[in-house]
Parts: sequence; structure tokens; C-alpha cells
Amino acid sequence: MSTPDVAIIGVGLHPFGRHGDKQALQMGAEAARAALADAGTEWPRVQAAYVGSYEVSNPDAIVGLLGLTGIPVRGVFNGCATGGTSLQAAAAAIRHGEADVAMAIGMDKHPRGAFAADPAVAGLPAWYGRTGLFLTTHFFGTKIGKYLHDHGVSVESLAKIAAKNLRNGSITPHAWRQKPLSEREILDAPVVNHPLTRYMYCGPDEGAAAVVLCRGDLAREFTSSPVYVRAAELRSRRFGAFELQSPSLPLTSTPSPTVDASRAAYEVAGIGPDDVRVAQLQDTDAGSELIHLAENGFCADGEQERWLAEGATEIGGRLPVNTDGGLIAHGEPIGASGLRQIYEIVLQLQGRAGARQVGGDPRVGYTHLYGAPGASAVTILSR
Repeated sequence: MSTPDVAIIGVGLHPFGRHGDKQALQMGAEAARAALADAGTEWPRVQAAYVGSYEVSNPDAIVGLLGLTGIPVRGVFNGCATGGTSLQAAAAAIRHGEADVAMAIGMDKHPRGAFAADPAVAGLPAWYGRTGLFLTTHFFGTKIGKYLHDHGVSVESLAKIAAKNLRNGSITPHAWRQKPLSEREILDAPVVNHPLTRYMYCGPDEGAAAVVLCRGDLAREFTSSPVYVRAAELRSRRFGAFELQSPSLPLTSTPSPTVDASRAAYEVAGIGPDDVRVAQLQDTDAGSELIHLAENGFCADGEQERWLAEGATEIGGRLPVNTDGGLIAHGEPIGASGLRQIYEIVLQLQGRAGARQVGGDPRVGYTHLYGAPGASAVTILSR
């Protein structure tokens, strides 16, 4: 018996940002209802759900807002790779015959400040964050500093990425940061962890996203423009990889989990990097997007300088990246972030992205997540 295709038939989003006393579960329920409406169906049609969150200890409690239908609902957490993991699990449930219609939902409500300011995260004392030694910002600063040195890439390239993402955010109604900044303003901003300045980082915030999936042969019962999940792959780090808990180690021949996940996804989908028309890459900071261009196979190490100078990753370029502004414009509510990427790619492939729509009738889209200390999720979608 052949494995069924999996189609995305609806997507929904609760805007990212700060939303007062509104609970993460409420945001998640709103995103789920929006995705169901987009699919032209209702919650009782869903047979399984996977709900991702860092802050909500029992995200399955969302059924109290959506409906007590008794279906299996599983909580998911895998760092910043949570959204890709929940999508992968929902797609697998359909492929394995456990459900005809399934959902992936993500939501979070993070306090202000870098995650390491919370002593409960990674067991760090409170003074660690208060003195500026934020674990994640320090790691990404160390990583990109070494990468720029090793591959002859300038700090100005980081400013180009941040400025591009903030420009894209300024034309994205649901983005958190909607004010564009010049490369000069970004370079002159306070340094957080050299060489990364304030506007080269994303920030923790609040929001939710949701995706409705179904068996491929049922897709046109719901929508005239389904988007198919061609690959959804997850890989963790191997010994010797440069990762969060060993930032002082040199980069070795051991690839990042991103390299492993992307290679696996290309093989499963039966395509290569040149087939991708629009991409969402994890941009926890501008350096991450720069590195991930190479790790996902789109260019060689060190070629990013030329790519950025040519505008290759702009909305009108050969490979638009983070067309909605990515994490830099949206911030990162961890459970929702990866599904926000899926939301954007689905809109792009369906021609519904408005002012940020990629030209040339895109048919293949790509999403990538990197979750500390070292997990990567890659999804390839097509019409």
C-alpha cells in the first residue's frame, strides 16, 4: 500500500508582538480557528492535533477553547524547532493512517528579555542575564564572529540582512517590528555580543500560528489550491558540531544538524536547492540567516557577501528569504515561530502574500528552523 500524500489546506496566524493579559492558549485558539476557516472546515473534522509551546505546560488544554471532541492531542516542544516538529508529527499521523485531517498549532507568551535572564533556563543564576551574559546571544555572537573571520565576510553583510528583514516586516501587517532601518542605523546601534548589534537580533514575544493538513486525495474537497508537504525532516546534532553548549569548540568537519536535515529533505522531496523559489530561514540573528544560506545548500560558505550585494535574497531576487521579515521582524514565540514560516510559504505559493508576493509564479517553498542546543527541522512545500 502506497503512502498517501499530505496537503496543507488551511493556515492561520495570531499576530506576533505584545498582547497584554491575553493568554497564549487564547492566541493559539484564534490561530486555529483562522486556519480552520481558511480550510473551510471546523474543529470536529480534525482527528489529531500536535500543539507546541515552551511556556504552556499542557498545551493540549487548548481543546477547552476549540471543543471537547475527544481526539488525541499531543504536546510538542523541541526548542526553536518546535513548529517544524509539530508539523512533521501531524504529517506523519496522516501518512501512517492515524488521521485523515490533522492540525499543528503553536503558541507562546514569553516575558521581555533574552531567555537566559530567567534562572530556570539552563540552570543559570539571575545575575548572568542581568550582566549581559545572555546564553543565546553570546553563542550566536561567537559563532558568527568566527564564521566571518574564516570565510572573509564583512560585518556590513549582517546589516544588509537585518535591514532587508525589517523592510519586509514593514510591509507585513502581522509583523511586530514594522519600522524599516538603514544599514547604517543597524551598524551604529549598541553592540549586544560582538559583532551583533541590537537590531541584528530577534526578541522573545507572543503569538500563535496553526496549520490544517489532510490526506492528499481529500485536499480539493477543502480548497482549490492545496500545498503539498514534499518533505519534513528533523535532525539533531552529531559529535563535533558547533552548538550552544560548546561555543568555544572549533568548527570541525562534522556538519551542523541543519546540513543533515536539509540533505535529507532534498532527497525525500526529490529536488535540489536550485528548485526552491522562496525560503524561510531561521534568523534568530542576522548571522544565523547568513550561515543558514550555506548550510541549507543555497550557496557556498563565503558567497553570501556577493549574494547580498546583488540583492539575491530580496523579494525580487533569485531566492527571496524571509519575505515577511522573519524572526527579526516578528520576534520569536518559540512554539509558533516555525508554523509562522509555514504560513508565509503557503501564502506565497498560493499567490496571497500581498505587497510582499514573490513574482514568477513560485511553485516550491522551503522552511528551516534551528533549535538550540542543536536540532534542525526542514520542510519542503510545493503546489
